[in-house]
Amino acid sequence: MSKKRETAMLGLGVVGAGHWGRNLVRNFRDLGVLRAVSDPDDGALAPIRAEGLTTHHSFDALLEDPQINAVAIASPAVTHADLAARALAAGKHVFVEKPLCLDPRDGPPLGRAASRNGLTLMVGHLLLYHPAYRSLKRLVDAGDLGDLRYIYSNRLSLGRIRREENALWSFAPHDVSMMLDLTGQMPHTAMTSGGTYLLPMVADTTLSSFSFSNDLRAHIFVSWLHPYKDHRVVVVGTEGMAAFNDTAAGPNKLLLYRHRVEWDGDLPSVDRADASAVPYDDDEPLRLECQHFLGCIATGATPRSNVEEATRVLSVLDACQRSLTVGAPVSIDLPEGALVR
Repeated sequence: MSKKRETAMLGLGVVGAGHWGRNLVRNFRDLGVLRAVSDPDDGALAPIRAEGLTTHHSFDALLEDPQINAVAIASPAVTHADLAARALAAGKHVFVEKPLCLDPRDGPPLGRAASRNGLTLMVGHLLLYHPAYRSLKRLVDAGDLGDLRYIYSNRLSLGRIRREENALWSFAPHDVSMMLDLTGQMPHTAMTSGGTYLLPMVADTTLSSFSFSNDLRAHIFVSWLHPYKDHRVVVVGTEGMAAFNDTAAGPNKLLLYRHRVEWDGDLPSVDRADASAVPYDDDEPLRLECQHFLGCIATGATPRSNVEEATRVLSVLDACQRSLTVGAPVSIDLPEGALVR
């Protein structure tokens, strides 16, 4: 249950001034709460300093600033768990970009630290805040698609190749978070295959398949070696199908299909229907996500992408990585102390 918090004027520091950190800087600055930005790379800080914003080379400087009571972490993924723990210990509310950490077992202790200190801990699963995705979620929750049968998700592009994390960990957290949110359950097993073409031990493409209860299936295909961008989620149910295509514009971004399969004895035939556009608000997803974080700080509400949700996502990613390593299906287990809705 949420409750209004008595808080002083909120001041926020952004940790990390790279590609995505600059987007957080822009949004929190426009929302009127940005106080400072930290990054050890002076070159990354230079354009931010040129805008007249306060910059620091050390994370400790943000933690020691009494005017900063919240931090947004957009540093390399391997640092997330440590920086989040240090910020919570310093009494700061924390927004941390995905993934929350690299080991699912590190998630619950961070959640307990936030709860113990009365702090908000939120993870940047951006697409949970996308207006078109929210409309898709409402379709599913209202039963407009009937019983879910299959979900597939593509997150494909050319470039932004990472050295420190593979395509699974870089791209798939968004799709796993949507898959779990749409189904309302954890898959039982995961099977992941992939290809490593550019750097040793760093998979450039992975395909993950999931089995749920009630014969529900899903797969997630990610790659940064694809000739064009394709960011798409398709949900197939007994009463309809929906496609959220984030590379499309306007009304084509979210489409509902009422195709039906008719039977003539034991012969199936498809009765095709025209796609109908599903309305959604035209707001920037990152702005909505940042506003949600600030709102949760102000009211004490639980973030949509809280530590329990993030730990479920991490558990699925961890199972996919284990499957990729051993070349066989693996079971998906939550770490001790994690909650499941």
